[in-house]
Amino acid sequence: MKVADMHCDTIGVLYEAELKGESLSLRENSLQVDLEKMKRGDYLLQNFAMFVNLEKTDRPFETCVRMIDLFYREMEKNRDLIRPVTSWREIEENRNRGLMSALLTLEEGEVCQGDPALLRTLYRLGARMMTLTWNYENSLAFPGREDGVPETEKGLKQKGFEMVEEMEHLGMIVDVAHLSDRGIRDVLRTAKKPFVASHSNARSLAFHSRNLPDDLIRAIGEKGGVIGVNYYWRFLEEIPEKERKVSRISRMVEHMKHLKNVGGLECIGLGSDFDGISGEVELESAAGLPALAQAMKDGGFTESEIEAVFYKNVCRLYRELL
Repeated sequence: MKVADMHCDTIGVLYEAELKGESLSLRENSLQVDLEKMKRGDYLLQNFAMFVNLEKTDRPFETCVRMIDLFYREMEKNRDLIRPVTSWREIEENRNRGLMSALLTLEEGEVCQGDPALLRTLYRLGARMMTLTWNYENSLAFPGREDGVPETEKGLKQKGFEMVEEMEHLGMIVDVAHLSDRGIRDVLRTAKKPFVASHSNARSLAFHSRNLPDDLIRAIGEKGGVIGVNYYWRFLEEIPEKERKVSRISRMVEHMKHLKNVGGLECIGLGSDFDGISGEVELESAAGLPALAQAMKDGGFTESEIEAVFYKNVCRLYRELL
């Protein structure tokens, strides 16, 4: 079963290791994602996020460019297994050659520092998706609150509206993961094209600002967008403080069922958040995706529905937008 995962933080971990003088390879490592694990998981495509934490840098654009440099160095070293892509045509070409594809994405809209010229520069460097925020207010918008309570009063700022328009003009996919509820409604009102919540779950099953309420799930589905199911336990269920923190496969399937019931099968994708999540994960790594497919089958999903969630819904969106 092919896999298209809309979000992992692996490049950021490799970047932090390099800053410390340590050597970590994308080909094979002890992280949740490496190329050997992806091969075993039968990956078609992985989105690699350039995650920039504003608390760790006062030069977000420069930090992002350095991470992009690392991304391309790893791509060049591993051309026999994976190639970077910027269009749907390149994804198809890689698949025909038996290669995996890597899509470069941005996690934290402030890497553009509110300047469309920097956004265009990052697009030219290969970025094809961007979250408008991470966990902090920036020049574009307000995120969901850090305490997990939904933010319903503060959304996009003027520069945020302008950035959404420019992203759509360029052909860069808008990602509303981490954005406040009001911000997502602003995007729904403004965007002319489908967009994604690359790594978000259903709030009715796990109450957290990072998860989506039913009305937004429905609206994103009606817009033709895709929601990537996040594997992090905190966004899967509310586990008491003293209990073992485990991301259970069965709970992932429950979120998929809810998304299907509310937004339709076509709105569901995968957004693991691998190498950006803590706690124990039953899937363990990218190599464990067959176990998720089996759990979905056991939970009543048909083979064609599993294929849709695993890669076809994301591929449909990329075919339309990239």
